[in-house]
Amino acid sequence: MKNFSGNVLFLDRSDINTDEIIPAKYLTEITKDALGPHLLEDLCLEGFIPGRSTRDKQIVVSRANFGCGSSREHAPWAFEVNGIHVVIAESFARIFRQNMFNGGMLAVELPADTIADLFTRFATTDTHLTTDFENSTFTFTAGASRHTVPFTLSGFDRALVNAGGWVEYADANY
Repeated sequence: MKNFSGNVLFLDRSDINTDEIIPAKYLTEITKDALGPHLLEDLCLEGFIPGRSTRDKQIVVSRANFGCGSSREHAPWAFEVNGIHVVIAESFARIFRQNMFNGGMLAVELPADTIADLFTRFATTDTHLTTDFENSTFTFTAGASRHTVPFTLSGFDRALVNAGGWVEYADANY
């Protein structure tokens, strides 16, 4: 199972699309690793610096409709090769969400008011997230501030994550 704890990158915008996650000009790359340096390089967001803002981050927290746009596995792959295995948002584009789970990663939806509270409490601080996968909780920590948030996953999504992704799940079950 992948590591689901680490430092948090807050991306305060809805509708971050797959072209912003990994630009289409890199879709001809033949390895996942080749996508790594280009993660979010076309994202225009105040205070965000491509290549630098993602350094030492393992978690993304964002707003609604994350991963919209073209359906491509490359977007989750670009996160994966950069060590980002968790994206938390109000909602996801269906295909992006499923591609995350197919890769054994987490795409967790939380209510809009919970996401807004996380941005208020933590977005301007160095924040660490600890995931308790078995008990379905996230604990956000910044300095002395600590906040635990429950999350839910379907049984199948949990099974995909436990297996390491769709291919590993299929190998073990079919």
